[in-house]
Amino acid sequence: MNTIPKSEQTRSRILSTGRRLVLGMGFTGMGLKELLTESAVPKGSFYHYFASKEAFGQALLEDYVTDYLGRVDSLVAAPGTGGARLLTYCTAWLAAANKPSIAETCLVVKLASEISDLSEDMRTTLDAGVTELVARLEQIIAQGMADGSIVPQGDTARAARLLYGQWLGAAILSKLGKSEQPLVDAMDDTRRRFFP
Repeated sequence: MNTIPKSEQTRSRILSTGRRLVLGMGFTGMGLKELLTESAVPKGSFYHYFASKEAFGQALLEDYVTDYLGRVDSLVAAPGTGGARLLTYCTAWLAAANKPSIAETCLVVKLASEISDLSEDMRTTLDAGVTELVARLEQIIAQGMADGSIVPQGDTARAARLLYGQWLGAAILSKLGKSEQPLVDAMDDTRRRFFP
């Protein structure tokens, strides 16, 4: 028996459908009519949950950031060395046999440049999520340095920012060139710089 209230199920369905559509066509490219049709929700119901398309975008990003950080928190808490956890995170950027890569499902990759001028609230939400993610990467790097599985990096905060920036840039180049090579190159460079 499903214990989630129907109203929360509807809101969740709108957000998950919206995430899929936004990943495919961008935030401005996704029309409200498409979202309502795909999620099988009447227009009035949409406005019951979200005051506007921008409010929906804000909720979409908050939901995405919460989900993403939860997955990274599980990784941070996983047993093993910091180096093994960092390698697991970096490997997730590459396509797996039965799972889409982070590069294919990352709303930061898809929306960072689009929303930075469109909505200050959405930009702030995405930026705060990235800041939290980088802090978690810094934690993994520090753990790996402490257990000897990661080469000393000096300023771990800077190392985490540069690492994330490299992978984010590689994901954008990969999307642009329709090639995984930039991600493969990022993995090679990460192994060279971070692993003994």
